[in-house]
Amino acid sequence: MLSNWFLRSFRILLLPFALVYWAIIWIRNWMYNQNMLKSAEFGLPLICVGNLSVGGTGKSPMVELLIRQLKNDFKIATLSRGYKRKTTGYALANDTTTALDIGDEPMQFHRKFRDVPVAVGEERLEAIPQLLHDRPDTEVIILDDAFQHRAIKAGLNILLTDYDNLFTRDFYLPTGDLRDLKSSYKRADIIIVTKCKADLSETEKKELIEEIKPQPYQHIFFTTIANSNLYHIADGSHVFIDEQTEVLLVTGIANPRPLKKYLESQLETYYMMQYGDHHIFTIDDFNDIKNRFKSIDAEKKIILTTEKDAMRLLKFESELESLPFYVLPIEHQFLFDEGTTFAALVRTFITDFKKPA
Repeated sequence: MLSNWFLRSFRILLLPFALVYWAIIWIRNWMYNQNMLKSAEFGLPLICVGNLSVGGTGKSPMVELLIRQLKNDFKIATLSRGYKRKTTGYALANDTTTALDIGDEPMQFHRKFRDVPVAVGEERLEAIPQLLHDRPDTEVIILDDAFQHRAIKAGLNILLTDYDNLFTRDFYLPTGDLRDLKSSYKRADIIIVTKCKADLSETEKKELIEEIKPQPYQHIFFTTIANSNLYHIADGSHVFIDEQTEVLLVTGIANPRPLKKYLESQLETYYMMQYGDHHIFTIDDFNDIKNRFKSIDAEKKIILTTEKDAMRLLKFESELESLPFYVLPIEHQFLFDEGTTFAALVRTFITDFKKPA
């Protein structure tokens, strides 16, 4: 609690820098709105999944949801920046690709959906033509974390905002977590409030809608986190935990709160080793994890991590096989039985797509 109070106090001291940051992004957005800076359009459906803040809103699970909904009917591909990778420029994932080559999130897509092209590139304006050159049969591209990158104009913008940190209540970096203007939400076609409590009431839903103030052309949805069965990081076998299970949680993600809440609902106690967002695990980190796990005196114990972290731990795969090292996958679950409506909106966008003049 003390460290959180200190962090909040320190970030408030950075308010002058936040105001400078706000001015910069305001000018940039104004230049795009005035067509002083141009946005490029492409002759195929582009679906953008993004947010207004830094990390933690569930973009990766939303991309995966879209892949599952669309891959059997359309030839889709994903394009990400490839954050924290050790390479630069455009790259298309192949059988020898690792998380160091393309980043943890694209690697997660590649391992789960082997038949879906997964590409990365900092300059998406250049990467899209390269992707279409490599995979000319592509019919739909899902742009991961590209909402604020206005050099490309997507046909369908899906904006995510965290229930516990709505963009309406946030402030600009570095005092808050916002990296784009609050008013930019108006560019979205679909707004999804993610990581809601599963029992969100109709009254709370109405209050949130009134706070966000969606435009007449916007659709708003609410999702909660659904945890799937734990699987072994190396061999894929499943395990179930109970109150007698001792868990060492290893995570390097922006927002571990939902994961911690899940464990608190399942266990009396657990241990945690927390690293920075997108942390690249070293051999020393891995040895620290093993030693910490060995120090836990329990008959039934496991190590647990997220899918993103797992992609960065796979380089130790030969040693992971002998450890009870498990992954907890997460999925978006739509509340108020509105998942079908969301899927229909996405499909209608694709089927009714018209090439720009």
